[in-house]
Amino acid sequence: MAIPGNLLTTAMAVMPHRDVDRALEMAFSLDVPFWPQLPLLNYYEDMYVQASEGFPGILLDLEERTLRFSSDKFALDLEEVLAHFDEPEYFDISPAYSVVYHRFLQSELAARPAIRGQLEGPVSFGLNIHDQDNRPILFDDTVRPFMLDFMARRVNVQLKRLRELNPNAFMFVDEPGLQFIFSGMSGYNNIKGREDMEAFFAQIDRPRGIHLCGNPDWDFLLGLDLDVLSLDMYSNGERFVSYLGSIRKFLDRGGILIWGIVPTNLEPFERESAESLERRLLELWESLGRGGIDPDYLVSRSMLSPATCCLVNPDGVATVEKAFAITNELSRKLRERFRLL
Repeated sequence: MAIPGNLLTTAMAVMPHRDVDRALEMAFSLDVPFWPQLPLLNYYEDMYVQASEGFPGILLDLEERTLRFSSDKFALDLEEVLAHFDEPEYFDISPAYSVVYHRFLQSELAARPAIRGQLEGPVSFGLNIHDQDNRPILFDDTVRPFMLDFMARRVNVQLKRLRELNPNAFMFVDEPGLQFIFSGMSGYNNIKGREDMEAFFAQIDRPRGIHLCGNPDWDFLLGLDLDVLSLDMYSNGERFVSYLGSIRKFLDRGGILIWGIVPTNLEPFERESAESLERRLLELWESLGRGGIDPDYLVSRSMLSPATCCLVNPDGVATVEKAFAITNELSRKLRERFRLL
């Protein structure tokens, strides 16, 4: 099992498409395909809803597009859920919760250098799902330990299914909430946050990684026992490369960095080109090179992707699809520069 580097391409999963076939076509246009999450298709395809399937205490309203939690329902549901803990299939995403996932599983995937899946992580899930008192369930000392275990099982069963189709399958744990975890939130301090995240990732099978678009505690994130880290380098690249020591340690442990460098929002996308983004990325790598990280070694442990997801462009899917194309063009240009073609 190996996650490829050498500037191959992939992308985050959330896409603005309402057409399953077209979304899958775009995912397969990249070197490392994934199954798209299409919240504009229907609410079941939302990443938080998909992560919530089978979780005790969940109140899902498809018409109002709301996802909440009831402590009373959690107590009522828990015994039944625990009865299924030795049944891996219980933790997989069902066809009702993602048509796209199951279409992806029926695809020809063995010849790809790798494939990827994803699930919302426990910090982001716990921050976004609120109980009857409008309090994030991440702060609930009874619910949180169960949630960490539950989500780890969900990641593992999906990875197992993907590995059956491609031995180099790997998983993203989507964690946009990690940029808030150490901000002094009442009820969840940074010490407990570190303990929980380390315990969570220790339960997840390899290869395991994180995708996020914000600005977390980079030293903490790079110090987790991860195999891959996917980041919005377009917005955060200059700050990220200042963490030279942690980056070097991450790479030397065998970690892969996915450089999200192509913007998907209409306004910044229109300001850029493959050439301008190539210059920007080379400047970031030159900064690391001045700190002693060999550029050839770095690119051998790097992939490329769009910078973020985007559901709100006025042109619908057009800019996102153009960003996928630019990502592939940028990969070709850089692979020629580093003699990887």
